[in-house]
Amino acid sequence: MSAVAAPEIEMVVTPSAATEINKFMEGEDDLPETAGLRVRVVPGGCSGFQYSLNIEEASRDGDTIIEQEGVRLFVDMFSGQYLNGITVDYVSNMMGAGFTFENPNATGGCGCGSSFSA
Repeated sequence: MSAVAAPEIEMVVTPSAATEINKFMEGEDDLPETAGLRVRVVPGGCSGFQYSLNIEEASRDGDTIIEQEGVRLFVDMFSGQYLNGITVDYVSNMMGAGFTFENPNATGGCGCGSSFSA
């Protein structure tokens, strides 16, 4: 039996998002060199799906690993179908600061910008 190859996933991490991700990771104690940021899609939110970001010590079987702007991202196969082609950015303005996701796969969204439908 051969292992199922993870699909090719393309994501863009802006320099401002990479800076913030690195700040978060530097703030964690004793992270191994294999650590990265898991970017995934989970059911929920007002539009059906929402984005989830978590720092993890290592990738899992079946993950696609993307290295960009000095950041290592882990994407599972389920999430990959919804995340291919997205841009992860970090925006700071008078309304607050946070990560934003520009997703060409989304067919709808919500006012908060953290959930989408596909």
